[in-house]
Amino acid sequence: MSQAFCQQFGTTHALIQAPMAGVQGSALAIAVSEAGGLGSLPCAMLSSEQIKAEIEAIRAATSKPYNLNFFCHTPPTPDVATPEREAAWRKLLAPYFAEYGIDPASIPAGAGRAPFSDGLCDLIAPYKPPVVSFHFGLPSADLVQRVKTWGGKVLSSATTVAEAQWLEGHGADAIIAQGIEAGGHRGMFLRKNEHGVHSGLSATFPDDWREELSTQQGTFTLLPQIVAAVNVPVIAAGGIASAQGIQAAFALGASAVQIGTAFMLCNEATTSALHRAQLARSAAHPEQHHTQLTTLFTGRPARGITNRVMRELGAINIAAPVFPTSTAAIAPLRAAAEKAGLADFSPLWSGQNASGCGALSAVELMRDLGF
Repeated sequence: MSQAFCQQFGTTHALIQAPMAGVQGSALAIAVSEAGGLGSLPCAMLSSEQIKAEIEAIRAATSKPYNLNFFCHTPPTPDVATPEREAAWRKLLAPYFAEYGIDPASIPAGAGRAPFSDGLCDLIAPYKPPVVSFHFGLPSADLVQRVKTWGGKVLSSATTVAEAQWLEGHGADAIIAQGIEAGGHRGMFLRKNEHGVHSGLSATFPDDWREELSTQQGTFTLLPQIVAAVNVPVIAAGGIASAQGIQAAFALGASAVQIGTAFMLCNEATTSALHRAQLARSAAHPEQHHTQLTTLFTGRPARGITNRVMRELGAINIAAPVFPTSTAAIAPLRAAAEKAGLADFSPLWSGQNASGCGALSAVELMRDLGF
């Protein structure tokens, strides 16, 4: 199955480097693609000019396949992202604003992440990227078809069997089985209502994630269930950080693996010094520096290393405005704390297993992983 995956996606190895916004750019994607894996570029937080520049950098450095990753969430409507809700969130953060001398009235509201759109598709179409991946489901059928018209392969993440079946039915060429161990945002996009019927997440649903989070499974529990339920290649993601873990994923039916956290200390990553230090501590002492799912930084569950604000406000806090509007108010606190050498308000994205992290090149890491 891994050989079939490599043939379908044009890689030498059945390995995808997970797209990780904020800790990488084109350099890491280039290194992984040149070494025979599928390097990925996270585009959700980049401007159009930045996306173009990064694609051109990739194309200038390698002729190998690469992956562009986008979010495809539905932006919240005004009746959900209300001024009152934003005001309540800022009131909760008020003691921190006072601590750092920040005037909350000076902080503009904003989203911070835009979903894939016709405009973004127009932007990337001339480059004909070989792979385009999505988080939170898939964009409209028209956009999926546009990617396929230039021969692009479409990937997306599933956190349940129902999500995997939905993705297959809506055009995904392969599915990433995202276990609960994975770092960064959960790819959740379907929920089961009181009648047992699956439907899309509504804009108001993030008000309480706790019940739906109980549906999330570990990678090696979720993986074989998805493999049995779909007919497209399945990529294992979450908690995989060693050659043994990769072989276990293949033994359970994976056609490829997606690895993120292990690449975050690589020379080509842009991970900040504060984040690198926290990852190193988590790798050495996972019990003391563990990860949690949190809604505080964006309004949507995402896994990161526990820090001060997560401990004091509770990692899953329904006061956080809906995704992605929580980001605006917490951003100046992050900037002020980081200036003081503290990661108290930083989203320290990481999977549960940081044991594969090391200060080495991406090529060396891939060799250690058995590729």
